[in-house]
Amino acid sequence: MENTSVAIALSGLSFLMTIIWGEPLIRLLNAWRIGKIVREDGPDQHMAKMGTPTMGGFMILIPVTLLTVLFNAVSIFGFNLLGLSVLLPLMTMWAYAVLGMIDDWEGIRGPRRGHGMRAATKFTIQIIFAIGIAIALRDILEVPQLFWFTSREVINLGAFYIPIAVFIIVGMSNAVNFTDGLDGLAGLIAATAFVAFGFVAVLQGQVYLARFCFTLVGALFGFLWFNVHPASLFMGDTGSLALGATLGVVALMTGQWLIIPLLAVIPVSEAFSVVIQVLYFKATGGKRFFRMAPLHHHFELIGWSETQVVQRFWLVSLVFTMLGMALVLVE
Repeated sequence: MENTSVAIALSGLSFLMTIIWGEPLIRLLNAWRIGKIVREDGPDQHMAKMGTPTMGGFMILIPVTLLTVLFNAVSIFGFNLLGLSVLLPLMTMWAYAVLGMIDDWEGIRGPRRGHGMRAATKFTIQIIFAIGIAIALRDILEVPQLFWFTSREVINLGAFYIPIAVFIIVGMSNAVNFTDGLDGLAGLIAATAFVAFGFVAVLQGQVYLARFCFTLVGALFGFLWFNVHPASLFMGDTGSLALGATLGVVALMTGQWLIIPLLAVIPVSEAFSVVIQVLYFKATGGKRFFRMAPLHHHFELIGWSETQVVQRFWLVSLVFTMLGMALVLVE
């Protein structure tokens, strides 16, 4: 009970820190003219978002980093509030955030204005990062490689672990990136998933990982204060790539990554919608399976408002998260 209380307290502290520094960050981004460039082929109503400050992922990163580093420093003096194991997801978050920041910057000011980094370049860097992280998970942290739903015995994946871990980290990084297209959507979905994996960590006795998850949830709620419709700030790839990769790492640290399709049903669906759209387009010589991908744009184009899409997607996410937690609790 004490562990849960500390986790919730950290979440509240992180929320307050994010709220406090949110306005100064928005003013700074506006002063530097770091604004969103909207796709011309997107829904017409999105043109109103042109110029809204982006790279808002830093609003989440800074409080989480400060609290994690601070409490690791405090632990040296005998107060075990956080453990060194959380430094890996923290470093993952920063590695992918820097990659996302470069992508955002190139899309705003670089030679590929409106497009960002080349997809092949970004994907290659994501894989390189993920390989290093996967090796650290297996050989340094020695995390449980896999728990089956109804078993408490760890399944050793052997040589398959590294490629599976890389796929999960890179896949989740891009899946959350695809989800980030509507005000509040990616933040709500990511917060819900981190709450769920935070409770999984509590059940496993991974106290420090649980506290890291709830610290991140608090920062996400603080970000959502500014990101709900109509958003005054977007997280950009700086936030979405980082959150997705970190979510993948947290899932791998619990060994319960089989429930990702449930706890992160919306990002997984968004990613699959893009794959289906591309394959169908190539197979049919130019026809589209969805009106537009990722999936949230399809529902906008069939008449749902932006708020309806976000709220309904979040409700679906909550239902599937409950199903995923039910599987975790099966004895």
